Amino acid sequence: MNETNKESFLERSLLVGENSEIYLHRALTVLRNEGLNPYVTYEIHAKDDGILCGINQIVDILEHVLPESDREVWSLSDSNEITKKEVVLRIKSKYANFGLYETSMLGILSSCSGWATAANRCAVAAEGIPVVSFAARAVHPSVAAHVDYSAITGGCSAISSIIGGKITQTTPSGTMPHSLVLIMGDTVRAALAFDRHIEKNVPRVVLVDTFRDEAEEALEVSRRLKGTLRGIRIETPIERGGITPHLVDEIRIKLDYENFEEIDIYVSGDLQPDDIRNFVKNESKVGGFAIDNYIARGSGITFSGDIKEIDGKSIARRGRKPGITPSSRLNRIL
Repeated sequence: MNETNKESFLERSLLVGENSEIYLHRALTVLRNEGLNPYVTYEIHAKDDGILCGINQIVDILEHVLPESDREVWSLSDSNEITKKEVVLRIKSKYANFGLYETSMLGILSSCSGWATAANRCAVAAEGIPVVSFAARAVHPSVAAHVDYSAITGGCSAISSIIGGKITQTTPSGTMPHSLVLIMGDTVRAALAFDRHIEKNVPRVVLVDTFRDEAEEALEVSRRLKGTLRGIRIETPIERGGITPHLVDEIRIKLDYENFEEIDIYVSGDLQPDDIRNFVKNESKVGGFAIDNYIARGSGITFSGDIKEIDGKSIARRGRKPGITPSSRLNRIL
């Protein structure tokens, strides 16, 4: 994450521990009154394979709360592939310096890595065909920036929200919503109005499944916006049979027949990696996929944190190995 965007992630509620679980506050109260604040080694490990994301945000937090001396932070990097039980973060410092933030650190890693892993599964399934994340429409708006950052980290070529574009320093991607076409009353009319009023550097990609047959609307829009149309997008609802490779092939054939070979076909909706693989296996000429719910739901990857040393002495709770976990992949960050 670039320097200019750090503060947007360091909300006051996080820094004062309002996002932290109450038992961490109580633990620190007990330790403080008992005069205990040992130097500990604390490790976070993954509970499943996936794509790591959220480390940059955690480093931002630790830079803010750890003293400049007598600290060590070792970690992997955002976008690294990780394996089950692999240590992704190691902190060495006085416990009171960071113990309150365990909730936030685990939550950041679980959410962001889950989104990044889901995005990566879509990108891998697409085999080089661009995947745009529309996941911002399927999460709470307070985390839209985080889901978009995670999607880019996982391999998406673009995201859809303005705040996501700011955080990732990319240009948000999007065409037109069904609401515009419905209000305008006609797909071609909506497309022509879009072309008149939207900046010329925005690609003209028109939604063609609102009122009539997708192939019919695709042809009419292509004729009326000849020379300026970049592509068409289809998001046929499941009530109409959904989006299939056969539908894409039909539209492609009809566009090519009228010499509109340059018009790309973009597929969007509630698609999953298996759906994407079906298009690829069928060799359907898809120009790009736009995925929302699958990325927003995440992969379910979670993380766990443990103290592994106290004042240089190896320790662990039952079921865990005491002492520092050997890892040649961790790099010292702080």
